[in-house]
Amino acid sequence: MSGQGWEVVVSTTQVADRELAPVPPMDGRGSTAPGRSERSGRRAQGPTGGAARVLVPGLLGLLVVGLWYLVSLVGLEPRRQFILPPPHEVVLQAFLDGDSLRELLGPLGTTARVALTGLALAAVLGLVLAMLMSQSRWVEVAVYPYAVALQSIPILALVPLIAFALGYGFGSRLVVVVLICLFPIITNTLFGLHSASEEMHDLFTLHGAGRLVRLRKLQVPAALPATFAGLRISAGMAVVGSIVADFFFRQGAPGIGLQIDVYRNNLDGEMLYGAILLASLFGLVVFWVFGWIAHLVTGAWYRPPRR
Repeated sequence: MSGQGWEVVVSTTQVADRELAPVPPMDGRGSTAPGRSERSGRRAQGPTGGAARVLVPGLLGLLVVGLWYLVSLVGLEPRRQFILPPPHEVVLQAFLDGDSLRELLGPLGTTARVALTGLALAAVLGLVLAMLMSQSRWVEVAVYPYAVALQSIPILALVPLIAFALGYGFGSRLVVVVLICLFPIITNTLFGLHSASEEMHDLFTLHGAGRLVRLRKLQVPAALPATFAGLRISAGMAVVGSIVADFFFRQGAPGIGLQIDVYRNNLDGEMLYGAILLASLFGLVVFWVFGWIAHLVTGAWYRPPRR
């Protein structure tokens, strides 16, 4: 055998003897995505890099505030401005007054506890179901239609049934949040688990990798970007689910949803919009946190599609 042939045999043997390392997704040319420094250097020159990522949302926010002032001060009669009070009055009444702010932060803490606990439960359940579905076609065929049906049923129709079965306490609120958050996590994670290329599967088969090794070393790393996308979607939906539960389950510690209903009944526009803005800000923060975690976990090797 020639020297080159022996080198090929030795190299293949060495690879087979080592435990397969996690494989990041590969681009269309079969090479791994470029490193963070190369990607950041290329993006720094683009329109979405640097100050533009702050400037563009800031300009849009100023436009929204300007339209808000226009509708409130020009479009509405003074006696009807309680429907949409000017932004500065909302800030003064809801956020700069200490008593009013404490009145909002307490219920927001209850809503945050329900939303984050429900999101964590939905994440664990969704990830486990997606992994089982990826490993067995029969499990996927059996479970997926019910996941789709559960997502298609309006949550407002299920809330009374949950109340009859579980009561009106903390557990019922958790169930509502889990039901709302579960489907995006299952769908995105399952898509990611199936996204590993056939070539990489063939490589693992060549080296005799078992089902669990293939899942842990190939499919899970390939699924991480899609999984975090599902978690970011569910993060905002968890806040919505917690607020919906507040409207129906009025026992126990009040959440921000119950406060919104109280302000609506009292025609307290400033506090109503303050509560809505605070709940939206909380959802946005949770969304950003998951985006930050995703960047820490996948930013070194994952390159999103160029836009």
